[in-house]
Amino acid sequence: MQFEAVIFQALGGLGMFLFGMKLMSEGLQKVAGDRMRRFLEMVSSNRWIGATVGMGVTALVQSSSLTTVTVVGFINAGLMNLTQAVGVILGANVGTTVTAQIIAFKVTHMALLCIFLGTVLRFFAKRRKWKYVGEVLMGLGLLFYGMDVMKNGFKPLRTHPDFISFFTSFDATDTVGVLLCVAVGTVLTMILQSSSATVGITIALASQGLLNLPGSVALILGDNIGTTITAQLAAIGSSINARRAANAHTLFNVFGVLIMVAIFHPFLELVSWATRFMGVGPAEAVVAHEKPNIARYIANSHTLFNVINAVFFLLILPVLVKASIKLTPGKDKAIGLADLGKPKFLDNKFLDNPSVALALARDETVRMTNIAQTMFHQVTEVLFTRKLGPLSRWRQSEDALDSLQRQITEFLVGISQGAITENESREMASLMRMANNVERFGDSVENIAELIEEMIEDNLQLTPEGMRDYREIRDQVAKFIELVMRSMQERDRDVMEVAQKMEDAIDEMRERMRDNHVSRLRSGTCTVDPGLVFVDMLSNFEKMGDYLYNVSQGVAGVR
Repeated sequence: MQFEAVIFQALGGLGMFLFGMKLMSEGLQKVAGDRMRRFLEMVSSNRWIGATVGMGVTALVQSSSLTTVTVVGFINAGLMNLTQAVGVILGANVGTTVTAQIIAFKVTHMALLCIFLGTVLRFFAKRRKWKYVGEVLMGLGLLFYGMDVMKNGFKPLRTHPDFISFFTSFDATDTVGVLLCVAVGTVLTMILQSSSATVGITIALASQGLLNLPGSVALILGDNIGTTITAQLAAIGSSINARRAANAHTLFNVFGVLIMVAIFHPFLELVSWATRFMGVGPAEAVVAHEKPNIARYIANSHTLFNVINAVFFLLILPVLVKASIKLTPGKDKAIGLADLGKPKFLDNKFLDNPSVALALARDETVRMTNIAQTMFHQVTEVLFTRKLGPLSRWRQSEDALDSLQRQITEFLVGISQGAITENESREMASLMRMANNVERFGDSVENIAELIEEMIEDNLQLTPEGMRDYREIRDQVAKFIELVMRSMQERDRDVMEVAQKMEDAIDEMRERMRDNHVSRLRSGTCTVDPGLVFVDMLSNFEKMGDYLYNVSQGVAGVR
């Protein structure tokens, strides 16, 4: 037996399997578009609905890791609370078992046809959606073909005494043997970063008679612990609730596995009964030196464990949430004035997940707008109080807006360099436009601050009519930015009608107030110096209305 050929064939098969999984998952994500994100954003406080959504989304995109990382990102962005997130992750654990069920089907003879059809669609279809379907078919074909290559690679090992002796150590007849298999499954999944890959390897080894059913099931239990490493890595540097969700994921998988280890043999009996009920023959039956039935037993053990685990922990979800909070004490650090320019939501580790990355960029843009709104109120109020203290803060706010605009733009460019859908590309362009216009709004507030500072230092006064006009147009801009803030937070795409009226009102005010000011100059009730400052203020307020209108267009998806 040539060990080199065995190793190369097994590794090559695993590589094709992993690449097929990635291709299929990415293709399904593109076919789904932004529906995955919309479904997750609609999760209610009902734990069962959350779990159902998590299960459905994961079954759709064929990746529990993607769903879990997305959920961690949504918590970080404030789109989900901890209870909602844990419910979704429990459902994702069930949804990911669909992959194991697919692998267990004996459709290897269709693999090359799937690859051919997928290639034809991917390179020759004109519609983008059919190209994505082609990626799914190519991925599915490579997945099955990789499994077949892997199984054939392991064939020579079934007659080699040294390897037979090695795999005999995975005989989970007692608690020590079960725990050994669980540990191996955990480490293997952590290394491969794919629970489906561990399931595929286990099925390939078991089909060649190198593993029996108890050892295979124990490896699959370990696989469920190993897969929690993805959420833990995604939560590094995230908010306290994101870390708590990752710890909750680890808690319910670890404790679920420990419970199954304690009742391992009754659980095996349940798996055997359920699989035989489906009309499948004995697990250990050998036909032509292979075990044709054991794959379905392994897949069913994966599904049954996660269904039982999810139902049990959903019933005691409040206890699980409290445990994760106690395990991860503390609060998120408050953001001081000096930290305004540091992004709160942007995180480069989510760049390869456009759904999460865009949600984070949107939340950072909302935060940026909130800084601009606070800056506007602090600056424009000073003309009434004539106290220079609040004006000392506007420079830091303006620097923060400049910094955030640059970092949001860089983050969005990073997203654009990956595989994104047409809708995601449009949303990215809208967010970039919004961030640019919020920064310009800040520049106009800066101009107002300098004008007010000049008036106070030179002891210039506006006439009562001028102050009344200043208050009127200032209040109109304040209402406009409040509308923009609310529409950004609620993603109100019907904002344009009201935005148009507000922008027109500000334009009309500027013309009317400028004409009134000219009349006052002619009558001598207003002097030249404060009058020039007042005209500059009107121009800046009018520009603010234009910038806020542009932001509204971005919110509505018009531009």
